[in-house]
Amino acid sequence: MNIPGFILANEVGGMDLGALIWWLFWLLFLIFPLITYLQHQNLKLARMRILSRLEKKYGMRFITMIHRQERIGFLGIPVYRYIDIEDSEEILRAIRNTPKDRPIALILHTPGGLVLAATQIAQALKRHPAKKVVIVPHYAMSGGTLIALAADEIWMDESAVLGPLDPQIGMGPNNPPLPAPSVIKVARMKGEKADDNTLILADIAEKAIGEMRGIIVKILEDKMPREKAMEIAKVLTEGRWTHDYPITVEELREMGFNVKTEVPPEIYMLMSLYPQSHQRRPGIEYLPLPMRPTTPEKQSQ
Repeated sequence: MNIPGFILANEVGGMDLGALIWWLFWLLFLIFPLITYLQHQNLKLARMRILSRLEKKYGMRFITMIHRQERIGFLGIPVYRYIDIEDSEEILRAIRNTPKDRPIALILHTPGGLVLAATQIAQALKRHPAKKVVIVPHYAMSGGTLIALAADEIWMDESAVLGPLDPQIGMGPNNPPLPAPSVIKVARMKGEKADDNTLILADIAEKAIGEMRGIIVKILEDKMPREKAMEIAKVLTEGRWTHDYPITVEELREMGFNVKTEVPPEIYMLMSLYPQSHQRRPGIEYLPLPMRPTTPEKQSQ
């Protein structure tokens, strides 16, 4: 039966409809990665422009270590970033290539990471002879805090935080790490009833705390008396707080650190160019610019 106005065909322009759909599918499969790549390059260029503006404005070498938990690619594969050896290699290279008389500003946004990598970065930053500034727009926890301690000045947003430096003892791939101070406390509570595994973990925990305290003291001893540095090292590693406890600007100043809250506005612009995944963003929205107060209309007389 022929229906006026409709043409049913299995071929389009001589091409089988199924083959056309298959060809379009592969075309889109190739185009989407290209679009993602171009978007990434545009973001990277925008970041470089802001860093260039900052370097001209402050006369410093600006380096970033910004770790976002984001999804990348067409399939939205999650990537969880933390301080690793690749980060330390890149930052050490950047510090090494910076003239000795040029100040360095390191922008930190990180949940922490490997002690080895964070220690390498902190020590390299400390050895740089010119002024060192660490800028924390939101948070720098754990290993990020260790790096911040190596700076001459810490520039933080008024609501930004650092974190404790109590070592975390790994328990295997399927178990979360345990705080070293808690492991020692449990071993002492059990005493002779503690099993061999607990005793081994307690021994490792004691060594880890001692090593971390030694690193902190070495980083701080040229900024304050050694006794004060040892006191701060004890506070940051003894398990007084949980590992994700937020150490505020006020607390850092009470410890004796040189903390300023005048974060350049360009830093916030830069952070906006490291977007996280939109697939799991919370329902938070706001106008990009503040509303201007409207002038009330004059009442008619």
